[in-house]
Amino acid sequence: MKLMALNLPRDFNQRDLEKLFKAHGAVTACTLVLDDKSGASKGFGFVEMTRDEDALDAMKKLHGTKVKKNKIHVKPAA
Repeated sequence: MKLMALNLPRDFNQRDLEKLFKAHGAVTACTLVLDDKSGASKGFGFVEMTRDEDALDAMKKLHGTKVKKNKIHVKPAA
């Protein structure tokens, strides 16, 4: 299942994003969206998890939590 994580801290990197979700199950793919010119994070990314149950658990437990000073949002990716 593919999830979208929004309102991530701007200093977050791909490794941080993967680590955040790995605590809830196996991650098959992880992509942090970066600005083309500056290379800085745009504050959102996508995570694909092997098991739907793990993805749903991650979404339930991470949605609305604070990461650094940001309240993140996690939802299914369209």
